[in-house]
Amino acid sequence: MEHSRSFRVIPVLLLASFFETVNAADIAAPNVILIVADDLGYGDLGCYGQKEIKTPCLDRLATEGTRFTDFYAGSTVCAPSRCVLMTGLHTGHARVRGNALVPLLPEDVTLAEIFKARGYHTGMFGKWGLGEPGSTGIPNKQGFDEWFGYLNQGHAHNYYPEFLWRNESQEKLPGNKAVAGVAIRKGTYSQDLFLRESLAFLAQNKDRPFFLYLPWTLPHANNEAGRVKGNGMEIPSLGEYASKSWPEPEKGRAAMISRLDADVGKIVEKVAELGLAENTLILFTSDNGPHAEGNSMVEFFDSNGPLRGSKRDLYEGGIRVPLIVRWKGHVPVGKTNDTPWGFVDMVPTLAALIDAEVPKGTDGVSMLSVIEGRNSPEHPPLYWEFHERGFDQAVRMGSWKGVRHGMGPIELYDLKTDISEEHNVASDHADIVHQMTEYLATARTESEHWPVDTTKQKQNRKRPTAAKAE
Repeated sequence: MEHSRSFRVIPVLLLASFFETVNAADIAAPNVILIVADDLGYGDLGCYGQKEIKTPCLDRLATEGTRFTDFYAGSTVCAPSRCVLMTGLHTGHARVRGNALVPLLPEDVTLAEIFKARGYHTGMFGKWGLGEPGSTGIPNKQGFDEWFGYLNQGHAHNYYPEFLWRNESQEKLPGNKAVAGVAIRKGTYSQDLFLRESLAFLAQNKDRPFFLYLPWTLPHANNEAGRVKGNGMEIPSLGEYASKSWPEPEKGRAAMISRLDADVGKIVEKVAELGLAENTLILFTSDNGPHAEGNSMVEFFDSNGPLRGSKRDLYEGGIRVPLIVRWKGHVPVGKTNDTPWGFVDMVPTLAALIDAEVPKGTDGVSMLSVIEGRNSPEHPPLYWEFHERGFDQAVRMGSWKGVRHGMGPIELYDLKTDISEEHNVASDHADIVHQMTEYLATARTESEHWPVDTTKQKQNRKRPTAAKAE
């Protein structure tokens, strides 16, 4: 069974005593808006080098804050990545380590619970993926006062679902009908509702501290529609991309990313309209690298930029993601920062921001000083494991990156000079390989849900070549 470390088992009823609970009126710390795109690649935004897809709102947000170049998702697929984000435990310790329907348990302390215990009103609109209906993992049992969206990642493939969850009840969506996850009637686009709910939440909570988590589904593909209809990139309008001579899935991918960009812009505009810009920290990132799904191709727009691999890889293209941070008067403006950190650090970082206690046993460290442009703390190794194609591990120590497939040899890359992971230098640095081997031997605990399987053949994905946008 799952090995829970006893010093981090905290019953929900004791959360108020575990954290220093305060009245909302006593809080001077900022509001927090955490926006997480779904399968958005490192190279999908203009401010990260994208040439064809227009992302003016996020590009502007980057000029108003800091753009991080060495930021990492919690995993290379969605559910475990979100578990790392919510709990501060890497995938060697996290409850959820893959896209199976395993719920969070009452003893798992989430980011939302930390905010709630400090007097914040907590809301989420989008995709959860950490608990099915009636389980202990649903958002309302994991610290969210209100939420609206998809509970599991399979349901979230369909942008025209027949229903979404509002707290613990299903809410029917007008005009939608689906068969096996593929919409046959399209009346209501889910992202329209997520934006509406997000803007309403901001207006309703402008006079009290809030934590708003927006795990939107753009630009994830509808995998089922891709198989049935040949195009899984669902968007109501292709906009300016309709006249392009690109394949239809690529037009859809571009339109989805531009739509995501525009909706982030509306959130930023609402924050300004409500007079909250100086007291609201905004973070924008992605849950993993770009997908090759729905008949869209990673290489068409160079969605992984200079990186090797994509979603489901533990090479950089699968786990290194954009991060833009803005907090007026506190975060350096127009700066780029190459400090390595990731989802695993978000719990201690935001806990430090609101002067909350960090749950014992978390794997990350507070990077608040980095966000604020001050010193960079010493960071422990960043660790990932992945189970869909057997058992893969990866670790970053400083500028060194190690990747291991099964119990095979460690591949070693120096990211300082080889961001594309083209040159395996393991034979030249036996000392670093030895250090990584020792670390990987103790980096994880066993899981009943994700036992180590080294029997499957790992696909050693290289960057493919194909026609690109013109």
